[in-house]
Amino acid sequence: MSKSDLPLKNMTIGEIYNGTKATYEVPIYQRNYAWQKDEIATLIQDVYDSLIGNKETYYIGTLVSFHKGDSVYEVIDGQQRLTTINLVLKALGVKLNNKLTYRARKKSNDSIESIPHFEIDEKDFGIVNGFNYAVDAIKEIVTKDDKERFSNYFLNKVQIIHYQVPKDVDLNHYFEIMNSRGEQLEKHEIVKARLIEKLTSDGDKDKFNQLWEFCSHMNVYIQQKYNDSQIFGDNHCVLQVNDFEMIPSLELTTSDEIVKNTIQIKDILSSTGVGKTETKSDLTDTFQPIIDFSNFLLVVLKLTRMSENQFDPVKFILDDKDLLKEFDYVQRAGNLTEEFVKQFGYNLLKAKFLLDNYIVHHSNEEDSLDSNPWKLQHWYKEGKKSAYLKNLDGEDNKPIQLVQLLSMFEVSFTARQRKNYLFYCLFYLFSIEDIKKIDVPLYKNFVKQLADKYLKDVYLKQENLSEINVPKPGSFDSTILVKNDNGNWIMDVESKNKNLDFYSIFGNGTKMSKGIPLFVFNYLDYVIWEYYSENLRGDTTKNEDVRKAFFDRLGCSMFELTIFNHFYFSRTRRSLEHYFPQANATGMDGLPNQDEINCFGNYAMIGSDVNSSASNWSPRVKRDHYLDASGKIRQVSVASLKFLIMLQKCKDNADTREAGKEWVFKDITEHQRLMVKFMLE
Repeated sequence: MSKSDLPLKNMTIGEIYNGTKATYEVPIYQRNYAWQKDEIATLIQDVYDSLIGNKETYYIGTLVSFHKGDSVYEVIDGQQRLTTINLVLKALGVKLNNKLTYRARKKSNDSIESIPHFEIDEKDFGIVNGFNYAVDAIKEIVTKDDKERFSNYFLNKVQIIHYQVPKDVDLNHYFEIMNSRGEQLEKHEIVKARLIEKLTSDGDKDKFNQLWEFCSHMNVYIQQKYNDSQIFGDNHCVLQVNDFEMIPSLELTTSDEIVKNTIQIKDILSSTGVGKTETKSDLTDTFQPIIDFSNFLLVVLKLTRMSENQFDPVKFILDDKDLLKEFDYVQRAGNLTEEFVKQFGYNLLKAKFLLDNYIVHHSNEEDSLDSNPWKLQHWYKEGKKSAYLKNLDGEDNKPIQLVQLLSMFEVSFTARQRKNYLFYCLFYLFSIEDIKKIDVPLYKNFVKQLADKYLKDVYLKQENLSEINVPKPGSFDSTILVKNDNGNWIMDVESKNKNLDFYSIFGNGTKMSKGIPLFVFNYLDYVIWEYYSENLRGDTTKNEDVRKAFFDRLGCSMFELTIFNHFYFSRTRRSLEHYFPQANATGMDGLPNQDEINCFGNYAMIGSDVNSSASNWSPRVKRDHYLDASGKIRQVSVASLKFLIMLQKCKDNADTREAGKEWVFKDITEHQRLMVKFMLE
């Protein structure tokens, strides 16, 4: 069969959904729609970057289908991407002529047909949330002036490769082929091959290959993969080696020697890693990583290049779509030498050790009210006993404050790309010459200063924000990274902004806010919790004057301090809701108008799994529902301290006001004033 005879066709998104009549049917054996906010936002960001970069075409991947007849195409592969495209188009307000349906899934069909209002009894919350994520991402990423251009580009310039399986192909056999190991090389595998080519010693090539493969397991402590006291000390909790040369080489058997002497780059590319040394115990302590391997490589590359005289970190973007390009820059500058590769290899090991042991990760358990799933622990071995996880040591509440701070950053920046805060934390830890001397209280103070710097010098400086109050590209690096007198890049995390005018940027309710980023709400919840942690934690009976003063500052009557004790930054808290609903904001009969409800004082952060119909409930109904202690709702979904304060204030007002007036503009502005004051003081 010639290439021209292959059943492959490049199709624009417009041709898929508004071209020749077609119905794309997702069969019952396919999993439910599962893309999350960071994946959808990444897709929209990539397409928007292509538009701004004047790229003629953006390829979005492949669609594999089987033509069943009557213009119906059974989707064999690519349904997650196809569903996301559908949701993005509907979020853009594009009318679709062709349909996406789900065989034997009434909830899914009803949900995708009922966009955007979802006025149905039973919903597929994967689709509901996906649509809302697409709406939010478009607001955050695409400027108002570019929205029509973006929509046209998405329809006419974004292409998908449609592979139509021939009718005479046995589909069962095709599935076997799809699941075989013939997948396309990933970018990080290409990078590995390029780096290994620079090493002259076969032993160094083997060592680098092993190091790379061990570090690529992002859900496992690096000490579990190496399990070597020469590298991590007798207790396996300290990095003992200082450079690439000190990392022990592989111990090769005779048969391994034969393989070593005939190793080729093509073998390295297809390598599955050194898996033969894994045992069952290697897999006992897995976790959910906060970053994938490709994006982690970019963080390590940036750390490695910070010592170069001509390197400008502000222009370096932590986005894995530029992974090959960033390594190309190093090569074109003549810096991709054997010495560079060894330094990068050592930095990869060091950064993975620090990531695993000094940056939070999420346990495999679901978010629940009873325990904080964010962990900050060492992999620790004691004598001949089995290794176990050990909490970081520190004074007073500093370790738990560090967990809260790091998880606060993480839920604010959930996407695997552009994790600037992670780079800054690792840059700080890299600056400590002796890892054994990492001081947890000092580290916590650095992260707190970093959070303050984010709020005051980025989010409260209009020149650093876009027209919808999202930080502009490079605004974090240009604010935090500076050169010292010796010409070296260092971090300045001391806030310099003295004009902390919150209302001029985010509005005060006299006119509709242009947008308030999630970080602002998360930062507020942290400082409220930190005040509790330092002044009231563990003291629930005495010092009632301190408790009363605390709740006076919050602007509501006292409620149980156990709420603060159980508080953590759940990954479900992704949605901003109007506490006083938009549907009721008429401005009549003493009720707020549309401008007055679109401000910081009326926004509440809630979990993404909360029923979307609740957005139209009155403040009183929301109060009764969300403060219900019967267990009918997941309290972790509404575990925002700011929101709980709003609910309590509404409950306080119910005793003295007529029904429907428990939360009015006076309450919104007073709550806003107290929260801003608490946050900035």
